[in-house]
Amino acid sequence: MVNVGSFDRLLRAVVGIVLIVMPFVTGFAFWSNPLFMWGAPIVGLVLLATSAMKFCPIYYITGLRSCPVKN
Repeated sequence: MVNVGSFDRLLRAVVGIVLIVMPFVTGFAFWSNPLFMWGAPIVGLVLLATSAMKFCPIYYITGLRSCPVKN
């Protein structure tokens, strides 16, 4: 089942990569908190996974979809 469209996939992939990289590359004090330092990469991995699989469980539960319906 596919429920994530092309633009949504691209956005998820970009945000996912940024969340994975930012805590380890930048020196901002915000990322020194362990919750953000390890939470952001985990969320980033989830975003990359949903982008790669073209499926979002939250979209499925709520009945949303960002891709056109195939007839």
